[in-house]
Amino acid sequence: MATEPLTTLAAALADGSVRVVDLTQPLSETTPVLQLPPPFANTPGLSREEISHYDDLGPAWAWSTLTVGEHVGTHFDAPIHWITGRDGEDVASAPPAKLVAPAAVIDKSAEAAEDPNYLLTLADIQAWENEHGPLPPGGWLLLRTGWDARAHDQEAFLNGAQTPGPDAEAARWLAEVSPIVGVGVETVGTDAGAAHSFDPPFPVHHFLLGAGKYGLTQLANLAELPPQGAIVVVAPLKLVGGTGSPSRVFALV
Repeated sequence: MATEPLTTLAAALADGSVRVVDLTQPLSETTPVLQLPPPFANTPGLSREEISHYDDLGPAWAWSTLTVGEHVGTHFDAPIHWITGRDGEDVASAPPAKLVAPAAVIDKSAEAAEDPNYLLTLADIQAWENEHGPLPPGGWLLLRTGWDARAHDQEAFLNGAQTPGPDAEAARWLAEVSPIVGVGVETVGTDAGAAHSFDPPFPVHHFLLGAGKYGLTQLANLAELPPQGAIVVVAPLKLVGGTGSPSRVFALV
C-alpha cells in the first residue's frame, strides 16, 4: 500500500494526465544578469573555456570549464545570501523536503503590463486566498508578472530597474506569518526594482532570508500553472557554503 501514491503518479506521468512543466530559463552567455550601480561589485554571467573538443587534448570527448555567478539565470537564494540570514542555511543545507513542495501562483501579469513598477500587497495576497484558499503550508508562493517573455533581452528584462515585486508589508507577512517556505518570481531578483528605496531596503531578501526561507528568480512558464494544485521541484547544486545556485526548476501539473 505504501507505494500506491507513487504508482498512481507514475501512471499519470505516463499517460500525460500529469505534465512536467519546465520553469527554467535557458542558461547561456546571453542570459540577463543583474547590474548593480557603483561602487558595488557585480556578478559575472556565464562564460566557458574549452578543455577539449574531440581533438588531441581529448580525442573522444568534449568538455569545458564554466565560470558563472551563484545568482545567474534561474537560481535559488539561500538564507546566507543576505546579512539577515548570515547564520542560516547554505544551499547544501536546504532540506530536500522543502525543495519539492506545493505551489500557489498569484497572477499579476495584467497589472505589471500596465505598470512595470507594480507592487504586490498584502491585500492582494489576502484577496487571492479568499478566492483560491490559503497558501499551502510548506509550499512556494510564485508571482506571475509576464516578465519571462522579456528574458531573451537584457535591456528589456532589467528595464532600467523598473520591475515588479512585493512591497515591504507583503514581504514581512510572507516571512513572519505565512506558512510558505519561499517566494519565486520571473524577474531578475525577488525584490522589485525600486526596492532599494523601501524600508527596509530589499525587503524580500531582508525578511524572507532572515526568516530562513528561500528565493527563486527568473522563472519561466508560470502561465502554465494553476493558482493552486501544482507541485514544484527545485534542484540547485548541493553547493557547500553556497549563497545561491543556478537551478533547474520543474512543476508537476
